[in-house]
Amino acid sequence: MKKFMKSIITTSILGISLIAGFTFTSAGSEKDEMESDKVTFFGSPTSAISTSVAVPQSYDRLLFSGTVAPLLNKDGKSTYERYGNTEKQAIGILAKLKADLKTKGLSLADVTYLRVYVAPDPNKRDKPDYQGWFDAYALFFNTKENPVKTARSTVGVQSLVSPDYLIEIEAEVAYKNKGKLK
Repeated sequence: MKKFMKSIITTSILGISLIAGFTFTSAGSEKDEMESDKVTFFGSPTSAISTSVAVPQSYDRLLFSGTVAPLLNKDGKSTYERYGNTEKQAIGILAKLKADLKTKGLSLADVTYLRVYVAPDPNKRDKPDYQGWFDAYALFFNTKENPVKTARSTVGVQSLVSPDYLIEIEAEVAYKNKGKLK
């Protein structure tokens, strides 16, 4: 019995040591990446978003306040006719962000973080339509055209400034200022 216990303890200690060693090795390589002169995204390769983003001190930041969907039809009789469902609203917001970034010499590839507020959707039993948001995000990020996977928070809220708005998005952008913004 003593031999068996010693064997379990020895195996446990070796296992913990190996795990700790891998953790320290992994942390060391992430630290090295954070000290590079480029924006570095961290996280699982299988995830649609990054768990964190390191932005070097040599980069400038641009913050976009909460943006809501563009009006699709001012004469629409419902939220969905005027602004669309959550997915359509999110697509409109991200297209607006993309266009605004382009006027500044930037692109969606420069976006490092999105903070998203999703309000209840009457057509989804008054629950936030997270899947609609995720589907819209997948059209703009982690794609062949734009492989960037932003860090992101998605928060369900009781309401937004207008009952027509089902989603509002804030964005953080990091860029090397080479005369892009004046």
